[in-house]
Amino acid sequence: MNLVTIDFETFYDVGFSLSNLTTEEYIRDDKFQVIGFAVKINEGSTKWYSGSHDELSEVLHSIDWDDAFLLCHNTLFDGGILSMTYGIIPHVYLDTLSMARATNGVDVGGSLGFLAKYYELGEKGTEIIDAKGKRLEDFQPHELHRYGEYCKNDTNLTYKLFKILSKDFPHDEIKLIDMTVRMFTEPVLKVDDGLLIERLREIKTEKTELLRGLMTRLECETEEDVRKKLASNKQFAELLEELGVVVPMKESPTTGKQTYALAKTDAGLINLQNHKDTFIQELCRVRLGTKSTIEETRIERFIDIGSRNKGLLPIPLKYYGAHTGRWSGSDKVNFQNLPSRDVKKKALKNAVMSPDGFKVINCDSSQIEARVLVWLSGQDDITEWYREGRDVYCEFASKVYDRAITKSDFTERAVGKTCILGLGFGTGALKLQNVLKLGANVSFEEEECRRLVSIYRDINNKVVEFWHECNQMLSDLVVWPAGKEPYYLGRPGVL
Repeated sequence: MNLVTIDFETFYDVGFSLSNLTTEEYIRDDKFQVIGFAVKINEGSTKWYSGSHDELSEVLHSIDWDDAFLLCHNTLFDGGILSMTYGIIPHVYLDTLSMARATNGVDVGGSLGFLAKYYELGEKGTEIIDAKGKRLEDFQPHELHRYGEYCKNDTNLTYKLFKILSKDFPHDEIKLIDMTVRMFTEPVLKVDDGLLIERLREIKTEKTELLRGLMTRLECETEEDVRKKLASNKQFAELLEELGVVVPMKESPTTGKQTYALAKTDAGLINLQNHKDTFIQELCRVRLGTKSTIEETRIERFIDIGSRNKGLLPIPLKYYGAHTGRWSGSDKVNFQNLPSRDVKKKALKNAVMSPDGFKVINCDSSQIEARVLVWLSGQDDITEWYREGRDVYCEFASKVYDRAITKSDFTERAVGKTCILGLGFGTGALKLQNVLKLGANVSFEEEECRRLVSIYRDINNKVVEFWHECNQMLSDLVVWPAGKEPYYLGRPGVL
């Protein structure tokens, strides 16, 4: 099996790059052009190729891809080009960007330039800066030669980086990287654009009706008049309060006092844009002056993806995208977070169809963080609640309200859920107070939040002990005490 390391250089310009387009949009665009690529097979010399589409295609198809591992840095991009532009699928996909995230953590830089310095592999060039706005026909021979040397250097750095990262990298994780890239480069799921177009019509009708109601309520003649009125933090907050919505607050960095969290980038306003009440969503949309709600944007994106890919849905996911090691969404699409509770919004999920002869199974690891935490901590009494199928959110809420809470008590259960999912990981009273406002639409005094924290820690004493174990473990990892024996964290034999 051959190891084929490859790096593509492509046309990019202001407004046409991966900075403002998704990978799939960029590759599928009519303006897309491969300037050239560098390829290294096993430990052989690295070669640069540039030319017409047919010339480059001939070189690429001369490689036996059925007997090849493809190695790139950001294989979602380079592998996407091979698949979408040249119709090439290798035997296995490898990706040093994914491997680096898993090895160094998601907070460490993942660019090839950073990693080359970090591992002292050499310097990444800057010739790509000179290529902005240049198509293949715009390059002078000496410029193309320099660009080729730059690309060859990137290819060599990727190969060296792989040699380091692959030494102790688990084989099963390589399989997961391959699967993750393959979901994007070799899509099999289809999109029911008819269903989405119908839902889009419904949304636009709903928006028109909501806007009319908004104009009447605010005594405005146009949508722009409404927006100007809602641009005032005070007026917007007063309207939210009238509608029974808790106004999100934050600490002012200048005065240190509580103020409205209603700026475009504030988590409070972002959460309101996802509010279960479409009227609140519409308020936010008009205030921000955006043309579409989040649901509209996602539906339109799905339709566009399908139209560019003959009805198929390339799935872009980041392997080891979160610090916990799980996948995260990528390219402005998160297939792990499609709406499922609202019947109407579920159209997006229902529009994802399996290939003929298969079925799509929608599954979710229910309360997985909370379950694993109490089990690993040895909190066996609470673990038993899960085993018995009891609703843990209701169980905790019952202790908070000192009465039996059921699933029909939506607000109370939401408080229980917020507490279970936050307090298990050390959330304090002040943060809980804010999270309850945003997540459960409930306002509690700080003292009441302290009581909730105490309730959680009293009934989850083993979890609290586990926190102390973790703190001790971190200290030991930094400086292992002389003579200290290795030990397990949490439930014996697990970590």
